[in-house]
Amino acid sequence: MRKPANPRFSSGPCAKRPGWSLAALEGAMLGRSHRAPAAKAKLREVIERSRAVLGMPAGWVCGIVPGSDTGAIEMAMWNLLGPRGVDVLAWESFSLEWAKDARDHLRLPEVRVLQAEYGRLPDLRAADWRRDVVFVWNGTTSGVRLPDAGWIPEDREGLAICDATSAAFAMEMDWSRLDVVTWSWQKALGGEAAHGMLALSPRAQERLKAHRPAWPLPKLFRLGQGVWEGETVNTPSMLCVEDALDGLRWAEGSGGLPALVARSEANLAAIAAWEARSPWASFLAGRPEERSCTSVCLRFRPGAAADEAGVARRMAAWLDREGVALDVANYRDAPPGLRIWCGATVERADVEALLPWLDAAWEACQPG
Repeated sequence: MRKPANPRFSSGPCAKRPGWSLAALEGAMLGRSHRAPAAKAKLREVIERSRAVLGMPAGWVCGIVPGSDTGAIEMAMWNLLGPRGVDVLAWESFSLEWAKDARDHLRLPEVRVLQAEYGRLPDLRAADWRRDVVFVWNGTTSGVRLPDAGWIPEDREGLAICDATSAAFAMEMDWSRLDVVTWSWQKALGGEAAHGMLALSPRAQERLKAHRPAWPLPKLFRLGQGVWEGETVNTPSMLCVEDALDGLRWAEGSGGLPALVARSEANLAAIAAWEARSPWASFLAGRPEERSCTSVCLRFRPGAAADEAGVARRMAAWLDREGVALDVANYRDAPPGLRIWCGATVERADVEALLPWLDAAWEACQPG
């Protein structure tokens, strides 16, 4: 069987863009201060190219922050929450973490957690938009995404705070229905880790100016005006900055966001055609319109495996040893199965080459 040319299907850090090599980093401003005019210009370029590729509306601001997407969403919550009650929609590991932060660490007095089991969305109609609402667009560890933003009213009173790290650059998002959007470089464009992006609508900017949190803010969480102009809170890696710029330039040259979305959806379609015929594998996400086109999560069909956890563990290890799929084990909190990244930097030909190997792994990893 033909092997994938690139066996990297990790859900983060994700595969580099097609054709990537170390030569892409030759322009990195190593050994220079990130405050030097030329270095700061590169940081601003990351911001502006990100705004352009994502189609961010006028009036929004965007900045580079520490701590990857986790740092970005935490900064948003610690700076913006408090004036209203909060609803947190949770249907996978990371959204559950944001719920714990709001309830147990910020200790907000009015927190509701609208939770669903892996593979499903909570009742979106139950969100109270007189309150602030925190949610992920795509469940990285469950493979369940929002089908659209129609459930978010345009005349909402609270803020729509969206962790979009495994959706940005791969899914269409209606920015008019959002107020805070976060993502990281290590996801859909295959950048390096440790850096996050935080974008605020005019409504969120007003909240940031007017609200003074009741809790102390660590220095790393303090959002000054300079953040939106490329003045990072801490020292960024200029090597990672160069890599992020390379990914953004590739995205632009590939046809922009519509092309990135199409590439991801084509990868999902390839797996869906195989899954429909598979006697052992099924999507963790039950509804087709809610199936992620980036973090594709597979589980076993009912009754297919007696020891699901054992079979899943052996399959992931077998695929790794064969050099056909690296880092495809399910997330530790998710139901047993496989998780295959299918974002825009993954070639459809590699997804198609992988599928027979999944069947071979299933056959090879049965007990006895």
